[in-house]
Amino acid sequence: MYAVATSRPALFESFTITVQTEHSRQFIDLTDEIVAGVEESGIAQGMVVVASQHTTAAIAVNEHEPELLKDLDRFLSVVAPEAHAYHHNAVPCGPGEQPNGHAHCQALLLNTSATIPIAEGRALLGRYQRIFLVELDCSRPRSVTVCFLGT
Repeated sequence: MYAVATSRPALFESFTITVQTEHSRQFIDLTDEIVAGVEESGIAQGMVVVASQHTTAAIAVNEHEPELLKDLDRFLSVVAPEAHAYHHNAVPCGPGEQPNGHAHCQALLLNTSATIPIAEGRALLGRYQRIFLVELDCSRPRSVTVCFLGT
């Protein structure tokens, strides 16, 4: 086991990103806002955790290339198509809700959060890596929690 001595106290900061989505399987790139948050946090070494606050919206790290995003959209719609008969869709919906069994099944294939290392005050993302909120249901407001932890 290693012990790391530091004269800096551990820092924890968080903020929420709120977006209005437009349609199912929409990939919303949050990278620039998250990277700016890392820089503003003052954390030199640590991590940033990005988490969806929803069961039908996911967090994904992938490339922001339009044709790839079309492929990912098609993949999700083939694996869990909206037109399939889902048991969840037979459950009475609350006010403002609609049957969305497909969105829950698609969410099961993705992550609800992503953790990105921070070193020397920078989020360590690969050359093509971008951080997305993935809307799997319908147009609605969505919230993403971004937490920074480190020194």
